[in-house]
Amino acid sequence: MTRIAFFGTKPYDEASFNQANEAFGFECKYYKGHLNPDSVVATQKAQAACIFVNDTADEEVLRGLAENGVKLLALRCAGFNNVDLAAARKYGVRVVRVPAYSPYAVAEYTVALMLSLNRKIPRASWRTRDGNFSLHGLMGFDMHGKTVGVIGTGKIARILIHILKGFGMNILAYDLYPNEDLARTEGFRYVTLDELYHGSDIISLHCPLTEETRYIINREAIGKMKDGVMIINTGRGQLIHTEELIEGLKNKKIGSAGLDVYEEEGDYFYEDKSDKIIDDDTLARLLSFPNVIITSHQAFFTQEAMRNIAHTTLQNIRDYVDGKPLVNEVKAAE
Repeated sequence: MTRIAFFGTKPYDEASFNQANEAFGFECKYYKGHLNPDSVVATQKAQAACIFVNDTADEEVLRGLAENGVKLLALRCAGFNNVDLAAARKYGVRVVRVPAYSPYAVAEYTVALMLSLNRKIPRASWRTRDGNFSLHGLMGFDMHGKTVGVIGTGKIARILIHILKGFGMNILAYDLYPNEDLARTEGFRYVTLDELYHGSDIISLHCPLTEETRYIINREAIGKMKDGVMIINTGRGQLIHTEELIEGLKNKKIGSAGLDVYEEEGDYFYEDKSDKIIDDDTLARLLSFPNVIITSHQAFFTQEAMRNIAHTTLQNIRDYVDGKPLVNEVKAAE
């Protein structure tokens, strides 16, 4: 029987994978700790290892996996920037991922962040719980007629654009590979990044994290934006230079920010730190702003998405065991 070692698991992971595994019959071993050089020993009797966004799969870990006989690393997520693909090829470890599990989940959550920031919903809720029913400081703006700049027009962004068109919003988009047919169908325009920065009331990030997109939102980019711009990031934390975002918030160039990801999230996100002092000064500073919403990388987190993640991950492993083509394999560039 094929054994899979799961790392960084929570109760909801076990529940969704156990349910999906009824159709596959794998032996699943769940570990709460992340995969790293110290925990790779737990894969000694496994044929596959399964990880999430905050696990480490650097050269040392991949070498350890190979030495333990693990030839497949299955990511239960779309992103793979935490995997050294060159090292995986070097040690003969194949890498698979879940390229899409519910683009609707992330797109809908993006809109929720926009509305929550605009209409000050968290602040209003805190007030009324304290018996304060004042409206002072809660004024927002009509979304109708405003312009949203969408960076990256993959599956999630396409659904987001469709939703925002329903609000009567104007859409500007930037993508290295524009889809003009989509633009005509959905009624938006592809523009340069500078045009998007200059013309957008809200900017939402949906591009992959690459060397070209790392810190795409930085001091220079922020300087080109409208005063009071709203920035939303449900993609990857390192798309934004956090210190320069804070600078923009302090000088009021940025009116608000909704962040479901953070560039140094690994030590905090998905964990309960409520009884500890946050010693990440940058994260603590962000949490102090009343016009910033930070959530724990949960945009994907719906019942439908969890079912799709579990099924696709286990199907990837089944295809490997059966010697079939790995349709969701990730390879290092030649």
